[in-house]
Amino acid sequence: MSADAKGTLFDLCGGHPALDLVNSLDNRFRADGPDEMLVSYGDLLRFLEESGLLSRQHVRALSRTVAPEAAAQALHCAHELREATAAVLYGILDRKDPRQQDISVLEQHFLDAARHRELRWGAEKSGNARPAQSAFSGEAGFAWAWGRYEKEPNLPVWTLAESVSDILLSPDMARVRTCAADTCRWLFLDTSKNHTRRWCNMKVCGNRMKARRFQARHEQT
Repeated sequence: MSADAKGTLFDLCGGHPALDLVNSLDNRFRADGPDEMLVSYGDLLRFLEESGLLSRQHVRALSRTVAPEAAAQALHCAHELREATAAVLYGILDRKDPRQQDISVLEQHFLDAARHRELRWGAEKSGNARPAQSAFSGEAGFAWAWGRYEKEPNLPVWTLAESVSDILLSPDMARVRTCAADTCRWLFLDTSKNHTRRWCNMKVCGNRMKARRFQARHEQT
């Protein structure tokens, strides 16, 4: 996690919000334990804002209205969704079938999100939903919207569940990769021309590994 000149808190180099969500537990495979980026409900809201999943106005509204107990429960659900997603994706990358336990957790979150959507005509984009183009107007169309649920504490979790469902059920799954740096292993979507991307962030992990190789060669001479 690093702040930049624009004041962003999260390094969203995964290319998809679901992958960035998994990456929000940094140093996941480190021997002395990982670093949690989503420590509070406020962190969760900021993650969704920086990911473009919720507007700044919506984030501010939730920050003001959600009670501490509800916020803590929503954060717990977000962690649960993230870890089930991580288990499934890393398992697949390691050529292992996903565990039914993790699939069941994801299914529960996907169904919970679906139960809190409303079908709207002419609705603006909500979460990952996109209005279907109308043959009558060329502009308006049907879309899923949060409607009366948009002020609920669990809205960030439902929005993230939609994002996870989006990638797991799409052809993009075939392009999910893990950073080649053993100390990192962040997930990213490989959109490179030849599908040869190796690093989550070339300026960080790529340069670090280049420096290590240079040092190793220097020590051998």
